[in-house]
Amino acid sequence: MRDLFALRRKIPPGTRRILTLLSAWLLLALLGPMLAPHPPGEIISGEVFGPVSAHAWLGTDYLGRDLCSRLLWGIRYTVAICMMSTALSCCARVFLGIATTVTPVWVERVLGRLMDGLLSIPSLLFALLVVATAGESAPALILTMAIIYMPGSYRTSRALALRIVRMDYITAARARGETRSFIILREILPNMTDPLLSDIGLRFIYAVLLLSNLSFLGLGVQPPMVDLGSLVRENILGMAYGAPAVVVPTLVIALLTVGINLTLDRGRV
Repeated sequence: MRDLFALRRKIPPGTRRILTLLSAWLLLALLGPMLAPHPPGEIISGEVFGPVSAHAWLGTDYLGRDLCSRLLWGIRYTVAICMMSTALSCCARVFLGIATTVTPVWVERVLGRLMDGLLSIPSLLFALLVVATAGESAPALILTMAIIYMPGSYRTSRALALRIVRMDYITAARARGETRSFIILREILPNMTDPLLSDIGLRFIYAVLLLSNLSFLGLGVQPPMVDLGSLVRENILGMAYGAPAVVVPTLVIALLTVGINLTLDRGRV
């Protein structure tokens, strides 16, 4: 227990806040559906776009289903898909970014040109092409978003690794005859942790916005699954009535992205 508290004190406050916020959303994604008052596909009322009531805490959607239950399930799929794609992208970028600093120059040149090519393609256009080709399954979405955000993450990791690899303790490790894997795992990676953790929050925001855009266009999460973007799309007709079914999911997307963004900005102050 003392070791955990000691480790917590070593984490910068800004990084600690973003990790706490991401953990809170992950906990809501895991436990939220268990708290749902109704099954997500059950029609509980004959009134579509119904108002908030004791029976429907956030009103009903365009088919008379409980919005609160569907929202909790939507948060699960949005957070889970975006966190998995962010984790996959960040793990790949850390490995590639560090590897190119301790490998021959031609490796970085080839990989750098490949990343530049991917970075030049608009993210939404690339996602539309891949999803239209590979299908609209959750694994395809995760892999697509991981590939889209890998180039930017790779540049960040490589810049951090290049700064560290010039330090005297790296030169001393090489003079001692340490292996390449030892230098990467024990010398370079621990000194990159804090900036990388902050970058994870930023990549997660991008992933949420991209998934919401794809789902709003009908190419994201498919029924019977639901995410925040598809909740907005399927209830868009309720905008004329000011229905909670279209307002609440939009507010949750804003709360998720803007909240993490403000936390990141506060951590940089």
